[in-house]
Amino acid sequence: MKKLLLLFLVAPILVWSQTNFEKGEKLFQAKKYNEAQVILEGVLKTKPSDIKTLTYLGEIAAYQKSWVKGAQYYKKLKELKPTEADYFYKYGGCLAMRAVEVNKIKAFGMVDDMKEAFEKAIELNPKHIPARWALIELYLHLPGLLGGSESKAISYSNELAVLSPVDGYMSKGRIDEYFERYPAAEKNYIKANEIGKSKVTFQKLYNLYLNKLKDPKKAQELKRKFEA
Repeated sequence: MKKLLLLFLVAPILVWSQTNFEKGEKLFQAKKYNEAQVILEGVLKTKPSDIKTLTYLGEIAAYQKSWVKGAQYYKKLKELKPTEADYFYKYGGCLAMRAVEVNKIKAFGMVDDMKEAFEKAIELNPKHIPARWALIELYLHLPGLLGGSESKAISYSNELAVLSPVDGYMSKGRIDEYFERYPAAEKNYIKANEIGKSKVTFQKLYNLYLNKLKDPKKAQELKRKFEA
């Protein structure tokens, strides 16, 4: 009798939660993120460990640049699904974006958690390209005393080259550009663009010509070929 009574009490809550989740999901898919957020946060109160709800809310937080909220959602997700590489990567990504907003002392205090998250993503998925890019940027921007290292950035760039030649050349170009070795960056971006022939590879080389090498003639010639 008690079990039957409990079923009658719980069933309406479960139905309400499911119905509202579907509404929130449809709003999310329609890119009505603010409306979806309100509904999905309500769903989360009744189902605090629901993977799909947490995932949608994490994506919404990232879209809204609410990095603290995003980190909280992805932290919960990586605890619930400790074998899912993307949850670690996105957790680290939210921390990295938050670090840009706070003062240097707070930012440096977040570095170990970022590294650990990105490295774990690679451990779980050895072919994880975005996590390697994140570590390259991290090692480029960190001061040497806090672990910044060109050699470590190059190491991850070499790993990218094995997984994706385009990303390999792009990351080498990025490292050269960061250290103002613009002619070397140009060579790597040219190779990346020859292979990739994408808007991303074009834009990197175009921006280098225009903003760093100060060569508008090369920039316009590249643009003409890309748009032909």
